[in-house]
Amino acid sequence: MELKQHCEGECLGFQNNKCGEIGSNVRFLLENSIFAAMQNNESLDAMLLKLGIYALSEMQEESLLHIPREPNLMLLAPTGSGKTLAFLLPILSLLQSDQAGVQCLIISPTRELAIQIERVWQKMSTGYKVNTCYGGHPMQIEIRNLSQPPALLIGTPGRLIEHLARKSFDPKNLKVLVLDEFDKSLSLGFQEQIEQIVVGLPNIEKRILVSASSKQHIPKFTGIVSPKVLDFTKVEDKSNDGLQVKAVIVPGEDKLDALFALLCALGSEQTLVFCNQRDATERCVELLLNKGLQSSFFHGGLEQLDREKTLVKFRNGSTAILVASDLAARGLDIPEVRNVIHFELPDKGTDFVHRNGRTARMHAGGTAFVLLHPEETLPDYLSGVPEIFEIPTKITLPEPPAWITLYISGGKKDKLSKTDIVGFLSKKGDLRKEDLGIIELLDHMSFVAVKKDKVQGVLKKIAGEKMKGAKYKIEVVR
Repeated sequence: MELKQHCEGECLGFQNNKCGEIGSNVRFLLENSIFAAMQNNESLDAMLLKLGIYALSEMQEESLLHIPREPNLMLLAPTGSGKTLAFLLPILSLLQSDQAGVQCLIISPTRELAIQIERVWQKMSTGYKVNTCYGGHPMQIEIRNLSQPPALLIGTPGRLIEHLARKSFDPKNLKVLVLDEFDKSLSLGFQEQIEQIVVGLPNIEKRILVSASSKQHIPKFTGIVSPKVLDFTKVEDKSNDGLQVKAVIVPGEDKLDALFALLCALGSEQTLVFCNQRDATERCVELLLNKGLQSSFFHGGLEQLDREKTLVKFRNGSTAILVASDLAARGLDIPEVRNVIHFELPDKGTDFVHRNGRTARMHAGGTAFVLLHPEETLPDYLSGVPEIFEIPTKITLPEPPAWITLYISGGKKDKLSKTDIVGFLSKKGDLRKEDLGIIELLDHMSFVAVKKDKVQGVLKKIAGEKMKGAKYKIEVVR
């Protein structure tokens, strides 16, 4: 089978290998162990095709070989290198179709990363049920989901503690534990919560710690002793060969005016702006809006639904500028962007690297801009002032996005599919194929990008109409 390259999010990862170049040992393992565990008996090539991957990386191959064999393993690799798929594929070989209850638990530091892992597993089409649990998601929905326990459970620390206290699921059959982005979990202060969870899991046989840092300290409570270490943090990263770092010198005290001018100079390219504080993200967006430049802010203080809406709009092109805290630096399902702007420089060099990792991946070009005052003291991780970028003296507002996102109050668990939505909007709303953009289905809601000049007309035409025999609320996402 010929597999074609198609990037499906940074959590998958792939290399520039020729189609099908998977090590013979790994190929044997996959076909005789991992894919024998699949309930639908799908081939390796078919699964990779669904994931948009045509070859596994060396890190993914090593993980496939060692995770099934080792009781304790540390997987260390940079953000965007494909660690999620690296541990999900071998986990598949460890699941037993005749075993009831949760068999594997993945602890994630953020809601967005938990959702992203779930989406990758769903695209793998393993036949094994998966559920996510996180703050901001309705508790009753999660309890109902857990009444028929999934083989794979993904959750954030606080919500998992709640479910264990409620006895929403029985951990007695839970044999595999994954601590994903563990360095991020510790930096966010989740050590005590994770310890409380791990203590309540009596029958763990395999522990996998995943981190982007090679200096990872392993707390005793993890139970990880003398682990097999797969360290790919020092492997030369060829995926950001096209990255340029440039400095914009800010003449006055306020960087906001310089940010506006730079964004106008960059035009309509998708751009991610990083701030250090939540209030700074909102302040930037307010200023840009007052100047006529549409953007959205994203930080951990938003309600989960608002966070999801913001990411959807950025993914489908309804928003070209996302102003975010470091929450967006990793662990999010957002597209690669052309430009990253450091409105404020982070304290740590690792955070600078993670931010820049959102652009210039897989040999594509990308630029990271640093806004600097003339007398600003540079952090230690910058050896000097980067190449100066001069903003043109004459700037104009870029063209606004051509898409607007519609919200639909039904999703996968309401038996809606993308085909249903396309058919409804085409037949009842008189939209053509080219009038529709990216469609995303969640459990009980969906989002669809529609050409801006068609939105008002389609909303009038579909008002009161039924989709698959039911009426759904359909409105513009604000």
